[in-house]
Amino acid sequence: MDAKTVRDVDVTGKRVFLRADLNVPLDDGKITDDSRIRASLPTIVHLLERGATVILASHLGRPKGKVNDGLRLKPVADRLSQLLGRPVRMTGDALGAGVQVAVDKLRPGDLLMLENLRFHAEEEANDPEFAKSLADFADLFVNDAFGAAHRAHASTEGITHHLPAVAGLLMEAEVDALSRLLERPAKPFHAVIGGAKVSGKLEVLEALLSRCQAVLVGGGMANTFLAARGAELGASLVEADQVENAERILGEARRKRVRFMLPTDAVVATQIHARARPRTVAIGEVPPDQMVVDIGPQTVAAYTEHLGRAKTVFWNGPMGVFEIKQFADGTNAIARALAERADAGASVVVGGGDSVAAVEGLGLATRMTHVSTGGGASLEFLEGKTLPGVAALLGMDAEIASEKTA
Repeated sequence: MDAKTVRDVDVTGKRVFLRADLNVPLDDGKITDDSRIRASLPTIVHLLERGATVILASHLGRPKGKVNDGLRLKPVADRLSQLLGRPVRMTGDALGAGVQVAVDKLRPGDLLMLENLRFHAEEEANDPEFAKSLADFADLFVNDAFGAAHRAHASTEGITHHLPAVAGLLMEAEVDALSRLLERPAKPFHAVIGGAKVSGKLEVLEALLSRCQAVLVGGGMANTFLAARGAELGASLVEADQVENAERILGEARRKRVRFMLPTDAVVATQIHARARPRTVAIGEVPPDQMVVDIGPQTVAAYTEHLGRAKTVFWNGPMGVFEIKQFADGTNAIARALAERADAGASVVVGGGDSVAAVEGLGLATRMTHVSTGGGASLEFLEGKTLPGVAALLGMDAEIASEKTA
C-alpha cells in the first residue's frame, strides 16, 4: 500500500482515533460471526503494545441517525474483551461531555470504545463539525475499516481533514491483496460469483471480464443469465429487468473469449425452508411450482474441475441458499475446492459477506490466501473505483473520490 501505515509512525504516548469495522451480524443480541472483530486485533494490539491511547470507533447496522438499543456496540465490546483478555470500557455515546471526561482519563495503553457512530446522522452525512469533534479526541487517525472505505463518512474521510492519518494493518492487507488481483494476478485467473441478484454485480462482472480467463456463476443471479439463454426456471428468482444486461454480459464474455460458466443442473424445492424436500433436476427441467436453491452435483463437479487449473481465484457470493443446510452443498463444495487450491499454492481471495461466512463456518478461512472483511468495498475496489476512505489516506481529493464511487 502506498499510504503510510501504523508501522511508519511513533504512536507512543499519542491518543489514536482508531476507526475499525466492527459491523458484525447479530441474532437476538448475540454475535453470529466475529471475524471482523478478530481481523481488527492486530492493529489494536500493535497500538496498545506501543503505548498508544486508543479511542476505538465503529458503526453497527443501519440505525439511520437515531439511537437503537438493538444496535448498541456492547456485544462487540464484550467479545473484544474476551479476545484481548482485558476489559473494554464503553461510552454511552460517540460524542458529548461524558465522552470527553472518559477520554481525558485515559492513559497510555488504555482502550476506550465509543458507542455506535451511526446513532448520529452527521456520521453518514460526513458533517464537517461532527468530523472535527471526533478528531478533537486524538493526535492521530488510524483507519482500519476497509469494509467502510467505500463510503465518505465523517469517521472515514472527514476526520482526515483535521488529523494526520495512516492506515491500519488490516486496511494495508486488504488493499495489497485486492491490488494484486488488479495488477498482477497469476494466470489462469478465475472468478466465482454468486449471490441473489445480477443487479448489484454488473460492474464487477464487467471489470472481471477484462482480467479473468473464466467466470463461474451460481446463486440466484445465475437464474437471470440462464433466463437470458431461454431456460425455463419455474418459480425461481429471475430479475426480468436485468435479462438484457445479462445478455450483454454474455456477449461481452464471448467477444473477450472468457469462459462464462453457468449451472447445468440445480437443486430445487417448493419453498425456502429447513423442512423443504429438495431434489436435483437438469437446468430447463425446473417444475413450474419449484425454485432453484443451489447448484447441482453435475455443476459442482464441473466447477471444481475447472478451478483445479486456476492459479488465482476471486470468490464473492454463495452458490445457493447456504444458510439452510440442505441447500448448502454447492457453496460448501466450492469453499473446500478453493481451500485445496490455496494449499496447492494458488492465490485465493474470498471477497466479503456470505462467502466469508461460508469459509468461516467450515473452518477454512485460515487456508485461504486472503479473506476480505469488505463486501461492497472489495467489489468496488475490483471495479477500479477509488474508495474515499483509501483516497483520504493517500492524500487524494476526497470529493472527487466520492463522485467516482457514487
